[in-house]
Amino acid sequence: MVIKIKTLHPDAIIPAYQSSGAAGFDLCAIEDAIIPAHQSKLIKTGLSMELESGYELQIRPRSGLALKQQITVLNSPGTIDWDYRGEIMIILINHSNNDFEVKKHDRIAQGVVAKVEIAEFQITQALNDTERGNKGFGSSGV
Repeated sequence: MVIKIKTLHPDAIIPAYQSSGAAGFDLCAIEDAIIPAHQSKLIKTGLSMELESGYELQIRPRSGLALKQQITVLNSPGTIDWDYRGEIMIILINHSNNDFEVKKHDRIAQGVVAKVEIAEFQITQALNDTERGNKGFGSSGV
């Protein structure tokens, strides 16, 4: 698959996979920012993309930032629909007790391209029975 990328800022970093087996590619900040402790901030990438119809771009946290700094993507995974042509921006949240500094060109999130299935909804009066049925939160023993 080819994803067309438009740079919206001269310093924008083109995404890159960090290994031949990586599912996600890194997305980088285009600006310096401070994310105060226990708050979130929208971080710009300076990029817009053109995905093929039937695909989405999932925005996911970077595991190292999550583990070491308690920085993650607030609406994880974020979804960029195939028909969106605006700037890719990442909502980061700081779960730590310390302010976090984002520097221009920092790798702040990863993108994963995923196929989307469009569902057809059908109204019904009954659903098939299953062993689980309507047992909800915690019903599987966890």
